[in-house]
Amino acid sequence: MTSRLADGIDAQEGQPARLKKTTILWTLLLLQLAGTSFFALDVMTDLVTDSDLLGGAVEDYVEGLVVLAMLAGISVTLAELRTLFRRQAEVEDRLRAASGAFSELLQDHFHTWELTDAERDVALLLIKGFSLNEIAALRETKEGTIKAQCNAIYRKANVAGRPQLVSFFIEELMTSELT
Repeated sequence: MTSRLADGIDAQEGQPARLKKTTILWTLLLLQLAGTSFFALDVMTDLVTDSDLLGGAVEDYVEGLVVLAMLAGISVTLAELRTLFRRQAEVEDRLRAASGAFSELLQDHFHTWELTDAERDVALLLIKGFSLNEIAALRETKEGTIKAQCNAIYRKANVAGRPQLVSFFIEELMTSELT
């Protein structure tokens, strides 16, 4: 139960925007495919109905070249999309690993400092940047209680306040490898 409230606050951040971008990319690709199919069908119809294949209109040849260029563009776009999605998955995996390692680092220090469950939740929300008023609202308690818990956290962590608490963990991140 420790820090469950604090851990879930930003869990889904960024998901709708990423889904929207992916939908737009696939929709544009489908539109490209539809346009290419239309032109390809037009070129094939012209070739089938034209009795003189070598003496065809210049427009037919231009349309054929445009279809080939569009097919090449679609192929390159598909390859780039595949590469981008693979890279995105790798970055998300690394971020999850780093996030898990950072969470473990936080919990180790919280344990060493002998923080109570409530102090752990408050400390995590402090590190995430929530104001005392916001923390009180999230924890459904009074701001005075949060202030008292903050003072206990700072005393146990041997820091003067929130900036030093946050700096402590930034320094930990810079000097340790989170993998």
